[in-house]
Amino acid sequence: MVAGLLVPAVAAGGVVWALRTEGSAEETADAYLAAWSSNDYAAMKALVADPPKDFVEWHERVRRDLKLERQSFAAIRSGGVFAASAADLGYETFGAKLTGRGPDLDYEGKLRLIEKDRRWKVAWTPATIHPELKPGRSLRLVTGKDESVPVLAAGGTRIDSTGVPGSVQQIVAGLKAKYVDWLSVPNTAKINLYEDGDKLVKTLEEVSAAKREPFQTTLDLRVHAAGAKALRLTKKPAALVALRPSTGEILAVVNNRGGFDRALMGKYPPGSTFKVVTASALVADGVSAAQTVKCPAEQNIGGFPFHNAGYKDYGSLPFRDAFAHSCNTTFGAMTVDSLGASRLAKVAGDFGFGVPINPGVPAVRADFPAAKDDTDLASASIGQGRILASPLNMATVAAAIASGTWRPPRLVPARLIPTEGETRRPLEEGVVKALRTLMPAVVSEGTAQAAPFPAGTAGKTGTAEYGSGKEPPAHSWFIGYKGDLAFSVLVEGGGAGSAVAAPIAAYFLNNLPNPT
Repeated sequence: MVAGLLVPAVAAGGVVWALRTEGSAEETADAYLAAWSSNDYAAMKALVADPPKDFVEWHERVRRDLKLERQSFAAIRSGGVFAASAADLGYETFGAKLTGRGPDLDYEGKLRLIEKDRRWKVAWTPATIHPELKPGRSLRLVTGKDESVPVLAAGGTRIDSTGVPGSVQQIVAGLKAKYVDWLSVPNTAKINLYEDGDKLVKTLEEVSAAKREPFQTTLDLRVHAAGAKALRLTKKPAALVALRPSTGEILAVVNNRGGFDRALMGKYPPGSTFKVVTASALVADGVSAAQTVKCPAEQNIGGFPFHNAGYKDYGSLPFRDAFAHSCNTTFGAMTVDSLGASRLAKVAGDFGFGVPINPGVPAVRADFPAAKDDTDLASASIGQGRILASPLNMATVAAAIASGTWRPPRLVPARLIPTEGETRRPLEEGVVKALRTLMPAVVSEGTAQAAPFPAGTAGKTGTAEYGSGKEPPAHSWFIGYKGDLAFSVLVEGGGAGSAVAAPIAAYFLNNLPNPT
């Protein structure tokens, strides 16, 4: 619209030109919105065609009821004011942002503009303040209590409520501590539209748990239930971890006793389960599954006597069988004679030892200290000495063989775990091929053959001694995989892995709802 627009008018002596409307609709709209942004009601009223008596009260009531601290209004122009009818009324669209003690309220409104007394004026109604307002309606801020964003299992079941297993509660507590800004919604509030006093019409904006995306974990409650049921086979402190090798997603974290989370935070000598790592190093350096090796009952390495479980003498046998029978003397001697400390340390790193892990909750890394001497190296090769790992750490070792790649484990979406560079560690093809032959032999004819494992299971037993004496106490281990499921079982002070942990692992696999 152009200020001072001349229009023709018919008179007795012909055509005369008359000045029609001063200024433009855009100028009026801009002036009105600027005055509104600064709560200059006098300036606003001067730009309104017929301001009602309660004009100021309407605006003040909105500011008061929404507890506003500031507000801003600005025209949204894509073609400017447009004519709505032959009566020369038009509309200006504007953007509004109201900020206060509750949620911000952002919306688009419209100013209706008409000509009056040769000027553009705002034809005001309550809908000018907000499109939903009219006589009898009001906007109000309603505050509420603090809320928590739902934490879900992989299948969508909420796990941050009463009735979930204690091990799951431990996980949820860890998540809430780490992701407090996501999972906690303090000072919830809603901006509601009411009619006829307290009749709720709708909620226009809110700050609440319902407005946030639920927190999805990778836990599978069916797998967890099978693990919890399996751990009932022992009265000793025990833990079971299961994960998906192809992704690193943790499916179950089970502790059979409350308090300490031994599945993720416990550090134990892994015993002969570590022979998966040692065997990988030997295979990578040229040892074949069929190669003949020696497995005497006892052997002095670095001035220290190493012996097999029960002091069994297997004589000469294929490397595959030495692995299946878990020959300590074989692995200790071959590591010192053929591998060396740096080579074993490098391969251990490929399986996650010494690598920080961040599954989404606190979890320890596996330790592989540099060997001090041949005795220390031989001890390390069979998972004794100063080598320490958690059940989660050892589950990732089994998973690496199952998938061909070591992956950092995770309980939460991958986007929530910051990483630096490539964290996946592909294994050599020959290593994977060989270990997929060695680990099934443990179940079919080796130390775990007495346990009723389902077909297709591969694994490794472990008996990790601690303390002193000729027959010191030992933790019982079993790690393994079946299809796209890897797992580890630890029983503190349980004794032989073949007698305690292996049957628990078999029970776990046999009770999964959908065999993997």
